[in-house]
Amino acid sequence: MNGATTVTSDRMRIYWIGGSKGGVGKTMMTLATIDHLIERGRKVVLVECDTSNPDAHKAYKDLLPAELINLDEAEGWIELVNLCDRRRDSVVVVNTAARSSLAVKQYGQVLDSSLGELGQMVVLWVINRQRDSVELLRDFMEAMPHAEVHVVRNGYFGEERKFEIYNRSKVREIVEGRGGRSVTLPDLADRVADDIYTQRLALSAAAKELPIGNRAELGRWRAETRKVLAQVIV
Repeated sequence: MNGATTVTSDRMRIYWIGGSKGGVGKTMMTLATIDHLIERGRKVVLVECDTSNPDAHKAYKDLLPAELINLDEAEGWIELVNLCDRRRDSVVVVNTAARSSLAVKQYGQVLDSSLGELGQMVVLWVINRQRDSVELLRDFMEAMPHAEVHVVRNGYFGEERKFEIYNRSKVREIVEGRGGRSVTLPDLADRVADDIYTQRLALSAAAKELPIGNRAELGRWRAETRKVLAQVIV
C-alpha cells in the first residue's frame, strides 16, 4: 500500500466516518465528530450517504449545511468530489452507509485521485470486535491509499483489551506504521443513546432537551469523547 498523502494545514479536510457494515456505531461517531468540530469553531458540512436511514442528516440538517449523496453509483462520487471543491472553506464530514464496501472498490478512485488537489481525507474507521471489521478496513485501505486512517474501537462492545482480533492484527501494524492511531470511543449509556437516535437529536440539542440525568451522562460522554477525538482530529 502507498503511504498517506502529506497535506499542508491550510488545505481542506474531509472526515470520512467508515466501517462498511451496519451496527458498529458510525452514526454516533459522526454526531460526535461534528459536535467536536463545532465546539472548536469550525464550519462543518455534513454529507449523509445512508440515504435509506439518514439519522445524522435529520439530526443536523437545520443546524448546518447537510447533503444526501448516494455513493452506490459513480455519479454520487463525482457529486461528492464537486461538493468538497465548492466547500473548501469548511470541513466536510461524510457519514457512510453500511453497504459502501463494494462501491469503494468500484468508484473510490474518483475521490482518492482528487485528494492531491482537494486536501486531506482523514478516515475514522469504527470497529466492533468481529473479524470482518478488520477485513473491511484492509479492503478500504487498498482502494483508498492516499487517506489518513485512524481506527476507533467502539467501547459499546467492550473495553480496549477485548478487541483482540484487531489489536493483534497485521492491519493494526499497517495503520499505525503509516502514522494512524488506534483509539477507543467511550461507551454511552443505552437510554441516552436510544433517546438521541429515536428523537434524531444533535448532541448540542440533546444536552439541553433530555431529562437531567440523561444530560449529565451525555455531558460525561462528550467530555471523554472530545479527549479521544483530539488525538485524531487536527
